[in-house]
Amino acid sequence: MKPMSVLQSFRDIMHGRPPREFVMPKSLTAPADATPIELWPCTLDDEDELQTLRWRNQAWLSPWDSDDPLGGPGLTFNQWVCELRRRERDGSGALFLITEHGRIVGQVSLGAITYGAMRTGLVGYWVDEAVAGRGIAPLAVAIVADWAFDCPDGPRLHRIEIAIIPDNHRSRRVAEKLGAIDEGVRRQYMHVNGRWRDHESYVLFAQEHPSDGLAAAFAARGQVPPSA
Repeated sequence: MKPMSVLQSFRDIMHGRPPREFVMPKSLTAPADATPIELWPCTLDDEDELQTLRWRNQAWLSPWDSDDPLGGPGLTFNQWVCELRRRERDGSGALFLITEHGRIVGQVSLGAITYGAMRTGLVGYWVDEAVAGRGIAPLAVAIVADWAFDCPDGPRLHRIEIAIIPDNHRSRRVAEKLGAIDEGVRRQYMHVNGRWRDHESYVLFAQEHPSDGLAAAFAARGQVPPSA
């Protein structure tokens, strides 16, 4: 480490704060030749629009919604946003709203981030049924992957996993379009819609990341071939 980094880390420890693992960007944008989407962190000001979108897509999204197997109390929107800020501070997660022309059309998150010898994270995403099939979900995941793998202020991960319920065919197509590697099935991997569900595991690796970025590669061809 540089001396200043050591001093900063020491000050953080003395004040009971771990060093930040990443700096949350104000926004992330698609390449110029891609669908003009922008990703930004969720704030309290987004409550009405996001809640309306979720309500309108309840039937579309509920079969794939993860939940707490112990039935813990739900969070208010304010509490949820506070939890997002905490995860950003401790480096364990980052959530972005997907917007098109300033309108929220979905959400993409990078969670379960692990550092040290693993440097891995788990991506989740959903989009409004009205925009499904237009390539917005894979583009949003690609933008987040570019940030997580390559940005100096990002988490600098080695591996990003996409976990998919086997009968969620649309979600599988997102992973396939990005050239993610199929690593097989993880049994009873996550609690979804009231029960433990098997998930197919697809993975992106930093070492196999396109030199010009995954978002640019996807925008150029509409599908990224898997690495050999």
